[in-house]
Order: sequence, then structure tokens, then C-alpha cells
Amino acid sequence: MNRWQDISKELLLATAQLEEDKRDAVIETVERLLNERDVLQKEILPPFTSEEEAVGRGLVDLEKQVLQSLSLYSKRIRADISATQSKKEHMKNYVNPYGKVARDGTFYDTKQ
Repeated sequence: MNRWQDISKELLLATAQLEEDKRDAVIETVERLLNERDVLQKEILPPFTSEEEAVGRGLVDLEKQVLQSLSLYSKRIRADISATQSKKEHMKNYVNPYGKVARDGTFYDTKQ
């Protein structure tokens, strides 16, 4: 359980990094830590001592923070991806402004 707690704290620290140039390294770190937690989860089996139950209650709160931090981090990544796609689309419209003109019976010169 102590290792689980350490990994959860590392996840919180990793997802707190907002620099875009370090994003690939952070994603790799998060994936590695989540895989380690999957392995540890299989090893945590009842019955628990009173000390382990107390640590477990603290882990529940920590787990909520980890889930919130991971979801916020993934939302940031999705927002950046959609912003990049939007910039690409605007660039295409700038380069070819008549690319999306409605052609419903109007004359359109295909020679440019």
C-alpha cells in the first residue's frame, strides 16, 4: 500500500507539469506509473490490518485527487489538439479561400 501511495503522489506531480515541450515525457511517465499501479492492485488482497485500513482510507482521498488530475490533464491535451486542428483549418481557408464556397448553380472558375 505504501508503494501505491508513492506512485499516486508521483502521478500527481507528473500531471502538474504544464510545459508542452515535456508533454511526451510526462505521458510516458504516466503510462508507466499506471501500469505499475495495475500490477500492485492485484497484490492488494484482504484481510487488512487496522493500520492498512487507515492507510487505505487515506488512499481513497488521494485516488480522487489522482483521477481529477488525470482527467484535467487529458482535457488540456484534447483542447490543445482541437486548437491545433482549428489552426490548420484556418490556414487552409487562408490559402484557399474559395475551397468551401457553395456551388449551387453559380459559376465557379476552376482555373486559378
